[in-house]
Amino acid sequence: MDSARQPAEIGFGLQAFARPPGAPRLPRIARGEGVWLIDTEGNRYLDASSGPVASNLGHGHPRILAAMEAQARKAVFAYPSQFESEANLEFAERLGRLAGPGLDRAFIVSGGSEAVESAIKFARQHAVVIGQGSRWKVIGRQPGYHGNTLGALAVSGDEHAHEIFGPMMRAVPRVPAPLSYRLPPNHTVESHARACAAALEEAILREGPETVLAFIMEPVGGLATGALVAPDSYYEAVRQICTRHGIKLIFDEVMSGAGRTGRFLAADHWPSARPDIAVLAKGLSAGYAPLGAALVSAEMVGTVAAAGGFMHGFTYNAHVMGCAVGAAVLREVEEADLAGNSARMGALLRQRLEALAAHNPLLGDVRGLGLLLAVELVADQNSRQMIPLEKVAPSRVQQIALRHGLALYCRRTSRGAYGDWLMLSPPLTITAEEVGILATRLGAVLDDYANELRSEGVLR
Repeated sequence: MDSARQPAEIGFGLQAFARPPGAPRLPRIARGEGVWLIDTEGNRYLDASSGPVASNLGHGHPRILAAMEAQARKAVFAYPSQFESEANLEFAERLGRLAGPGLDRAFIVSGGSEAVESAIKFARQHAVVIGQGSRWKVIGRQPGYHGNTLGALAVSGDEHAHEIFGPMMRAVPRVPAPLSYRLPPNHTVESHARACAAALEEAILREGPETVLAFIMEPVGGLATGALVAPDSYYEAVRQICTRHGIKLIFDEVMSGAGRTGRFLAADHWPSARPDIAVLAKGLSAGYAPLGAALVSAEMVGTVAAAGGFMHGFTYNAHVMGCAVGAAVLREVEEADLAGNSARMGALLRQRLEALAAHNPLLGDVRGLGLLLAVELVADQNSRQMIPLEKVAPSRVQQIALRHGLALYCRRTSRGAYGDWLMLSPPLTITAEEVGILATRLGAVLDDYANELRSEGVLR
């Protein structure tokens, strides 16, 4: 056997782990330049999704690379219980200032799942310290996604994942997410959002308010709800319900934070519904290093610190190199007004996507905020009928897109029970010209797929 090929053949390595038998090999990356990725054959792909909505500053950013090199020449690792680091202090100060009052202290980790678990554990320890030890239940949404560790998955709403991993987790209550496209019968978007908020309060009362610790939600949906944005009234109602029952409101901003929606936090779109805890990752380091953070108030931190400190930690929390990258990314977000560019380019991209939907039968909905957008795929726009699930439409579109020099990201929740969609979330550095290229190529991809479905009798 060829020893150079052996690892992939016998199942080692990420690609062999993730790729189903018989699936085509993916392009092999050679380098990245701005919004472009180039493979070893010289093919160029516009990164239309920032990978998994992470590469907010694009690829090969000179100032981020310079910051990485400078930090590497000084110190890469110093355990935070033994040393402070300038990188950690700068990153935490910048992050707290950008996040604003009430979210001015950060527990720094190496990714979104860790950040979610840290937020939940901190909320629990805080409740115990203040004499509310009966509070432990975290209510999530169905559908909803908060990570792939068992703790983060436990508070996610993915029925298929829970079928597999449920016996290993402690079940938590879940309430319906305020979906805006596939609505229950006899509901408008507004009435369904009101019903979802009411369902939260009903769940709290049913469980016993004294037992409920927190409610966790994505203010703008990620890969469970495809850039879902609820009516403003929903956020205000949720905040009032949580306040009324003394429950911590946690915003999972792993995707929506760091400028992606046109504000530094998506929470900034609803100032009267500020969360008690916010979780960030992905764009926080723009993909240049593993990094995440749970943000809480100085008051909560002081309370826990006075009782002996947070009983939690990881080998790589507050990692020096990660913090240096994070500080450089936040500096660039501020100085280049990338949240502002996200708002401007997001409006332009949305306009182009809506124009595509006007003539391509596959696009049933366009939604999102800033440069966190999604398009829902349908077989019929009027009835909102889905493309048959066995076609695995998002993955097929992803394959066709690579032929057109477009890198897309998609995911199904619960085997497609809540629709099929593509995330359109390019780097926040994207220009108007590049938005035009993205939209033109996506139009060609969708035309190709529509013709394929017509040939198979799925579309008329």
